[in-house]
Amino acid sequence: MPLQEFDYIVVGGGSAGCVVASRLSEDPAMSVCLLEAGGPDTSPFIHAPLGFAATAPLGIFNWNYESVPQPGLGGRRGFAPRGKVMGGSSSLNAMVYTRGNAYDYDRWADLGNPGWSYRDVLPLFKQSEHNQCFGANDFRGVGGPLNVSYLRSPSPLNQAFLDACESQGLPRTPDYNGAQQWGCAPAQVTQKDGERWSAAKAYITPHRQRPNLTVITHAHTCKVLLEGSNEDQHAVGVQVLHQGQTLEVRARREVVLSSGAFGSPQILMLSGVGPADHLRAHGIPVRHVLPGVGQNLQDHVTTVLIYRTQQQDATLGFSAKGALNMVKSVFEWRKQRTGWITTNVAESQAFMKTRPDVEAPDIQLAFCTGIVDDHTRKAHLGHGYTLHVTLMRPKSRGSVTLQSAKPTDAPLIDPAYLQDPDDLDTLVRGTQMGFDIMQAPALQACRGQMLYPIERNNTAQIKQFLRDHSDTEYHPIGTCKMGPASDPMAVVDAELRVHGLQRLRVVDASIMPDLVTGNTNAPTIMIAEKAANMIRMAARA
Repeated sequence: MPLQEFDYIVVGGGSAGCVVASRLSEDPAMSVCLLEAGGPDTSPFIHAPLGFAATAPLGIFNWNYESVPQPGLGGRRGFAPRGKVMGGSSSLNAMVYTRGNAYDYDRWADLGNPGWSYRDVLPLFKQSEHNQCFGANDFRGVGGPLNVSYLRSPSPLNQAFLDACESQGLPRTPDYNGAQQWGCAPAQVTQKDGERWSAAKAYITPHRQRPNLTVITHAHTCKVLLEGSNEDQHAVGVQVLHQGQTLEVRARREVVLSSGAFGSPQILMLSGVGPADHLRAHGIPVRHVLPGVGQNLQDHVTTVLIYRTQQQDATLGFSAKGALNMVKSVFEWRKQRTGWITTNVAESQAFMKTRPDVEAPDIQLAFCTGIVDDHTRKAHLGHGYTLHVTLMRPKSRGSVTLQSAKPTDAPLIDPAYLQDPDDLDTLVRGTQMGFDIMQAPALQACRGQMLYPIERNNTAQIKQFLRDHSDTEYHPIGTCKMGPASDPMAVVDAELRVHGLQRLRVVDASIMPDLVTGNTNAPTIMIAEKAANMIRMAARA
């Protein structure tokens, strides 16, 4: 790869980067370079939906991060998988399409971010999707790149779970991405015709032949190149490692960091942008002081209620019957794109409130049609099903910091799980409510023993259970927080421009000021759609 120059450089081929690069290259007069540290998304383990059950636990297409030891988890290190492949984590995730609650975005706007209220961002959600579940209506869109559908071959156990939810006062909601999030419903997934529909497949693959779009894989970005001094510092390109060489790629207009909640703050700090004392401690010359870089890390912490079952045809599992079913499913998927290979495992979703006075649901439930223990890294003979109970709006705040000044060293990731006592109390209540659902009569016919039994009213035991069995739900955000210049922890403004620097933006989940009520992939794609609009408007100004 010789030294090259483009109008825009987008660093990171994950969900946000794919959207930004695709949208900017719609203008044939603009040249765009998309840099991805991983390889192309050609593996069947990516495109076959069930393949994700192997990719993350086995470290395939993955940065293979883990957290620092977490006191809130009894000193355990948390799992922190992030996609290292075209499509990023949208090529590894469970494909659940969840936008969050209107309350989330109105809160962002109230924090001093004009243009980010729910009313402002709803058109962007609609613009991005092609919805096969409901078609076009006041909340949903058709004709966009991102295909959203129901699962083709859901397990019959989903119906029992939804009936159990209703018996405990949690109603069916027509569309948890529509007028009412509270309630339960079958999962909506980013799939098309029985295949994963990642951000890469939606936004990049159809446009790889654009002469103004250059996609370079296996390109590890080391730092942003800054020129000028004091108030005139501006980004002019990036330094990358590619095929054993250290090279520069130059940007005439802007550099866009889309490397995620771990990668974007790491690149900024390696570039000399961040907390001054931390940079000096690693021998990095300070180019621009921004104390909030790497701070404000938030993640959804989740626990698992696991039950054994004799329903071998309705669940995934390790048994002779399970193996036979899987072999049959491979041939079914190859021929018809139906069957077990199309599952995302987390086949039903629910959103509930642990207290009547909370503004929006504070717990998300995901009903999984298999035993999911330690992210499936702990295997168990037999069959079962699992309920993920996930805390939606944690008060705990962690950080991403540098391990060293070496770009290929992993950052130090501290999500501070359950550090705030309110987080533990809310998750206890959510676990008790989830337990009530799992013990409901609707599931009695398939319910076996709990893998890790708990006593519903033994709060001390449940707290210990949570410390022993909780971990990430794979939704880190917040480390390049969006906010006004008056906020000392803000890294970018409402147009995602890095405070105090020119021609440099951050566009990914790291800019979220607070977590959304649900999975973060759909909001990240929305953020990138909005950013692309703002970048194009700036180019025309």
